[in-house]
Amino acid sequence: MTSSEASSLGWQWRLLLAFLKLMMFHSGPVQTANERTCTARGPASYILVFTGHWSPQTFPKQYPMFRPPAQWSKLIAVTHNGQYQLWREGVLASPGVRSFAELGVTVDLVKEAREARKRRAVSTLYRTAGISSGTGHSSTEILLQPRNPQLSLLVKIVPSPDWFVGVNSVNLCEGNQWRQEVTFDLHPFDAGTDSGFTFSSPNYPTSPPENITRITSQNPNHPANSFYYPRLSELPPLATVRITRQSQVSARQIPLSNHILPHSMPQYFAETPLDCEVSLWSSWGLCVGPCSQGGMRHRTRYILLRPANNGSPCPELEEQVECRPPSCPPQH
Repeated sequence: MTSSEASSLGWQWRLLLAFLKLMMFHSGPVQTANERTCTARGPASYILVFTGHWSPQTFPKQYPMFRPPAQWSKLIAVTHNGQYQLWREGVLASPGVRSFAELGVTVDLVKEAREARKRRAVSTLYRTAGISSGTGHSSTEILLQPRNPQLSLLVKIVPSPDWFVGVNSVNLCEGNQWRQEVTFDLHPFDAGTDSGFTFSSPNYPTSPPENITRITSQNPNHPANSFYYPRLSELPPLATVRITRQSQVSARQIPLSNHILPHSMPQYFAETPLDCEVSLWSSWGLCVGPCSQGGMRHRTRYILLRPANNGSPCPELEEQVECRPPSCPPQH
């Protein structure tokens, strides 16, 4: 090999190495708008207040009155960065989300958060006490660090097959500033792991599991669905979450379960009209009556769902028509 050939080969190797370094430099994860680096100085302390609006006035259909009555599970909140995800619409629920959405059990969720904490993707997991009715408050104090400025949370709807409300990966840091206050209206989601249609449906696993989907006034499009309100373009909020920054970070962080901010009063929504629903007509009964006067036959239907909040009233539940009893001699 001549000296000129060796020099040319060495130059090609240096070019190849430079190209490989350039590729490695640009092969890191791409940041989305929700994953921008937080450059705020120091942590931020917030009060998180969850308010349930689930009442017979706003959601009259099949409203659970007992065994168990309408209520909310404990709230699970996680502070994290873009490398962790508690849940997301359109993807499969994790084992932790499945056990929480179906049973309200948090063991698997805690394990998943601890594993993510080893990767520094999660800072802290918070829990608040449940709410024993469909309306009410629960709250906690949370602390966010610049390296983990996102917040996700879940609350199970009780009773339900696998339904929950929640917030997915909200970033409370904008550049070098912490946001002062954010409020979210919460709507029901189906975890995709149980096939029940109603609040009190028996356990019937979805096999294979489906993606997490939002429940709307017409989805699932089935009259048996507890949230099926075809007259509404969208459901009223089932709950709200208000996250308010505190002026100072507590030296010792103490969860404030069921602590209520002075301005955090429940919202009031218009009553949701619920129309009467009736069954199909039964078959016509036998024709009975005297031959001299002619007979009558009847058919009936029954109420499936009674009206509420000025919904459409129920129609007639019985019809009768004249007939000629089959035992009568034929007319000439």
